Amino acid sequence: MVVAEHVSKSFGAHRVLEDISLSVDPGEVLCIIGPSGSGKSTLLRCINHLERVDAGRITFDGSVVGYRQQNDRLYEMKPREVARQRREIGMVFQRFNLFPHMTALENIIEAPVRVKRVPKARAVKAAKEMLVRVGLHDKGDHHPSQLSGGQQQRVAIARALAMEPQLMLFDEPTSALDPELVGEVLDVMKGLARSGMTMIVVTHEMGFAREVADTLVFMDGGVVVESGDPREVLSNPQHERTRAFLSKVL
Repeated sequence: MVVAEHVSKSFGAHRVLEDISLSVDPGEVLCIIGPSGSGKSTLLRCINHLERVDAGRITFDGSVVGYRQQNDRLYEMKPREVARQRREIGMVFQRFNLFPHMTALENIIEAPVRVKRVPKARAVKAAKEMLVRVGLHDKGDHHPSQLSGGQQQRVAIARALAMEPQLMLFDEPTSALDPELVGEVLDVMKGLARSGMTMIVVTHEMGFAREVADTLVFMDGGVVVESGDPREVLSNPQHERTRAFLSKVL
C-alpha cells in the first residue's frame, strides 16, 4: 500500500531524510522508533504530502503521493488534488488538535460533512459508532476541555477514522499524555491493528511495537539503520547504534 523509494528531504542545509526505502503491505503495521530528530515525523509528513520530498518518491495505493506522472516526468498536484488523495490517509498527531468550541461528536462529523458531503444524519450515526469503537460512547456531547488527554486523543483517532481511510499514520500519539492515560490509547490502536487497518506508527512504546508491529524500523540521523521482525530487532539488534539506543529505553 505504501512504498518509499530512495526518499531524501532537507530543510535548508540540514538533511533530515537520506535515501529512505521501505514498504508497507495492506493490513500491515509498521512501527518506527528512534531518537528525537532522527526524521521519523518528517517521514510520516512526507507520506501524506504535508512535506515535499526532495528526491525519490512515495507511492500510496499505486499512485505517487502529491504528484501526477506523465510519461517519465512528475508534476506536483494542485492543492485540491492533494487534498482528495489525502482523504484516504488518516493522521493522528502528538497534540490532539480538536476544535475547542465543538463537542466530541461535532469534531468527528466535521470532515465527513464538509469534505465528503456526507449527509449530517448519516455522519452522526457513524460518529456515534466511532465513539463506541474508541470507548467513549457517553462522551459525544462533551467539549475537549471536559475530557482527559487520553479521551481527547481517542476522539482524535475517531475523527480520523470517520473519513474511512485506507491508511492510518500515528505520530507519537501517546507522547503528550500522562503515563496512566497511555494504555487507553494504545488499546484502541491495538484494536485497529486486529481489525486489519494498515498503520504506520512512530512510537516510543516498545511494548506496543513488540506486540502489534509486523515490521519494526529503527531510524537515526535520517537513515534507516535497521529493520525487521520487532521481537528480533528488540531482543537481538544487529547494529551497534540500535543496541545503544535500546539500552537506554528498554
